[in-house]
Amino acid sequence: MRTSDEKYTTVIQKNTFYFFDADFEVQNEAQNIGVLSNLLHNLYEKIQQQGVQKGLFDDLMQKPHGLQAILALNGLSDETLKRIITIIRIIDDKSLNILTKKAEWGQLLDTTDELKEWSSIKISRLVQTNETFRHGVINLFFEGASNPTLAKILRPFELHKLTILKLKFEMSAIIDTLVRYKQKGANQASGKNNAENLNREILKNGNIPYEQGDLPLLQTHSNDEKRTLDFIIPNKHDPKIIIESSFLSTTGSGQGDKSKTEINIRRLLKTHYPNAKFIGFVDGIGWYVRKKDLRRMITAYDDVFTFHEDELARFRQLLGEVLL
Repeated sequence: MRTSDEKYTTVIQKNTFYFFDADFEVQNEAQNIGVLSNLLHNLYEKIQQQGVQKGLFDDLMQKPHGLQAILALNGLSDETLKRIITIIRIIDDKSLNILTKKAEWGQLLDTTDELKEWSSIKISRLVQTNETFRHGVINLFFEGASNPTLAKILRPFELHKLTILKLKFEMSAIIDTLVRYKQKGANQASGKNNAENLNREILKNGNIPYEQGDLPLLQTHSNDEKRTLDFIIPNKHDPKIIIESSFLSTTGSGQGDKSKTEINIRRLLKTHYPNAKFIGFVDGIGWYVRKKDLRRMITAYDDVFTFHEDELARFRQLLGEVLL
């Protein structure tokens, strides 16, 4: 058995810094990076000769990797496109239906209550094989930024990628794509655009005291199971309302684990703080499309709210009722 110092020295002295598989990198450059670059170079040449025409994008999107090339051009991720397609399928909105030709999708329209999100692979296949769906997606890329319904739902950061300026290869649009790509991680890390900030503002505007962190009885009796809590009203020693906030715009296997964690927290709270109301803010398309996890999640709370204006009004009413 080597000593801790020996193991530490191994990691420091033999560190590879960034691992990469040389064979994979060569294959990736040829089969992915190279292919997308060639497709975009060809598209650029055609646009210089013919101008921006939807027919050029119709031809491109019927090719393997054609959709990926356009996503690269406008800086839109597969995950975001998948979410937008899901929103289009969910919402029955006249302007959005016309834009995407949704009424002509035929058998693609889901009539069941338990809508299942399409995978990126399925969307790519439909773009290649289903003309009406493909034309709807092209319209989305050309005119999505000006759609009033999408403007209410999508963050401006993502909405502004759905514009014809991106498809023209205009320098200002290319620079915009590069800047947005660079800034995306920084925006997420800042935490300034988190939905739970709405909770904070409501409490602040209502002069309602709150604390965050660990509850003392959970630390004493269930320290291995407890977790830090988002909002404890009015304080940790006499909590009347405890709020947990979960807004998910993406999906992941961790959602099932999160619901189990919240159910366990409810059990601990009912044991040690039986008079406190456990409230959940559960919102976002990430929960909408994972309904089994959602059904488990909501069982943890005495009541559940979203960040919809109607629900925020109901939350303010609850605060008044409980804290009077």
